[in-house]
Amino acid sequence: MLWFWCPRGSWPCKALTLSRSCLRLRKGINILISTPGRLVDHIKSTKNIHFRRMQWLILDEADRILDLGFEKDVTVILNAVNAQCQKRQNVLLSATLSEGVARLADISLHNPVSISVLDKSHDQSNPKDQVTQEVTPPQAADQLGGFAIPESLDQHVALVPSKLRLVCLAAFLLQKGKLEQDQKVIVFFSSCELVEFHYHLFLQTLMNRLRAPAPGQLPSASPQLAFLRLHGNMAQEERTSVFQEFSRSRTGILLCTDVAARGLDLPQVTWIVQYSAPSSPAEYIHRIGRTARIGCHGSSLLILAPSEAEYVNSLAAHKINISEVKMEDILSILAKDDCFKGRKRNHKSHPAGPQEIRERATVLQTVFEDYVHSSERTVSWAKKALQSFIRAYAAYPRELKHIFHVRSLHLGHVAKSFGLRDAPRNLSVSTAKKRRANLKRPGLRKKTQSTHHLSQVLRSEYASGLEALRGGRKAKPSGNLEPENPETTEDSSPSSPPWD
Repeated sequence: MLWFWCPRGSWPCKALTLSRSCLRLRKGINILISTPGRLVDHIKSTKNIHFRRMQWLILDEADRILDLGFEKDVTVILNAVNAQCQKRQNVLLSATLSEGVARLADISLHNPVSISVLDKSHDQSNPKDQVTQEVTPPQAADQLGGFAIPESLDQHVALVPSKLRLVCLAAFLLQKGKLEQDQKVIVFFSSCELVEFHYHLFLQTLMNRLRAPAPGQLPSASPQLAFLRLHGNMAQEERTSVFQEFSRSRTGILLCTDVAARGLDLPQVTWIVQYSAPSSPAEYIHRIGRTARIGCHGSSLLILAPSEAEYVNSLAAHKINISEVKMEDILSILAKDDCFKGRKRNHKSHPAGPQEIRERATVLQTVFEDYVHSSERTVSWAKKALQSFIRAYAAYPRELKHIFHVRSLHLGHVAKSFGLRDAPRNLSVSTAKKRRANLKRPGLRKKTQSTHHLSQVLRSEYASGLEALRGGRKAKPSGNLEPENPETTEDSSPSSPPWD
């Protein structure tokens, strides 16, 4: 009996209900693919499930299993399996070996053989071997000092000012989707709202502008530029349809969150663009792992602001070396597309200089701003996307706060990257201002907290609580710039787009 185990969200098919999976178990199976929670449900409630003839137990994406909080479920499953089956082969798979994964290996594996990918810095005495085997316990990634990256993967970084981020991303996608052939690109964003905003913005601006023929030219039959989106707030059927469509196509651009960073095998992906910087080196590795798979060649591009350049050094500390690409080289592609031509010049054969490139970038930025400001609903949608970006920016871990800090953002320039001409003034009052106000009056804050605590105690002891129900509570102001729970930032629910 072969047992395969993948974490929640990494299997693109629709899950079976508990009753239907019970019927399948009664008929007998050779391969079982399950999430930890569903398997624990069967162990507790299904009588006809047993592990006596099991030969393999495979734990895939072990680090993600721990991140999702399935450590207790793992213990329950291992105890149930060990009670019925002692002789079997256990396999633990993980792209990153953290301390939690090493602890899980100690629990689930006995006398493990560590199999790791070699790079050029290792011994080249036997070049035919692609892996090394050591009878040693797995070590954490911090102890190993780096990650294994395919040699066929080229990594690049571009330092782009905030006000030119949107134009730079659009120019890069135009180059890969329109001017080059057989390019398949995945763009990672930090939240669902950012995915929805950029997806509809590019559809309404880039796609419509490319379909419109230039003066004296015939309309194009079918532009190669095709956009798809994938994030956690989409229905399961829609996500499966997008996954299958992007897998079958030879070209295309997929805008997504980290829901596509793990567990999905998307063939022939040539470029990975990280428009939002990852929160850890492990997340960076998982994102770029969507390309250069099984010996294929691939490339990645990380877009950072000049104030975030130190992030490259933090990646280099984990032996992740990235080469820089100049922003001017990315924007120069606009000189090859007459759709974004500025004022007319006398000499047509004159090569495009920095001034013409800036003019064409201004034309493209104006296209985005004109569409965003075409109605109040599109302006509101852009403001919500901007607010989602700031929330995600405030949720970076503490060790990266000196690189990614909300105070280092120029709100007016960041607003430009969302097609807004000015920095919005009515986002909300940030929690930083509230903290500064509380620091100025610490005694009043303590007095208010103690009074509130005393009123709760008195109400619970002597009152019925109906007074609170009659009076009601004041609602929390919506749209805080900093999230209360950073884990919910990625899949924050976006409202209906105004362009649908």
